[in-house]
Amino acid sequence: MTPSNRRPLPLPAERVPPIFSRRGSSKAIFNVIKGIFLAHLFTEYIGEVKQTQGPSMLPTLSVYGDRVYVSKLYRRGKGIRVGDVITLKHPMFPGTGASKRVLGMPGDFIVREDPATVASSINGMGSQMIQIPEGHCWVAGDNVSASRDSREYGPLPLALIKGKVIARVWPPKDIKWMENTFQPVESNT
Repeated sequence: MTPSNRRPLPLPAERVPPIFSRRGSSKAIFNVIKGIFLAHLFTEYIGEVKQTQGPSMLPTLSVYGDRVYVSKLYRRGKGIRVGDVITLKHPMFPGTGASKRVLGMPGDFIVREDPATVASSINGMGSQMIQIPEGHCWVAGDNVSASRDSREYGPLPLALIKGKVIARVWPPKDIKWMENTFQPVESNT
């Protein structure tokens, strides 16, 4: 055989980059699928960063551009307390979400004021006291005049709670923990 007729020798198996081998490509595909699965589990059951929008939570959250970390460990109302800021599936606008503050839990009494008659009512004539039923909570935006909340749609089913806002993570100058500043009322009985 002359030198020009020689075929090149194949590389030894240990020198073939694993990405080009059959075993390496199937392992890479498996790792990508595993990563997608783990990311889904994390965002569905642990937490995620969400962008907020709208004036209903002013001054706690900006009208546009804040990003908050939402803990999904509080889904469906687990561990939620009065004063917590939550994210929810909006009952009036299917497919959209909202952020609101919890003002009452099951069994609590709330004075419900109809937003349409509050401005014209005298001495609370446009209000009524209701007890929040089991499996529900009462929510409102911090900016009450610009909020569609339980005053319009009534007690919110706990099943619509997607999570609890733990912290504002963007913009960098406004990073902070979302603290529950509500204090329980002391009874004098």
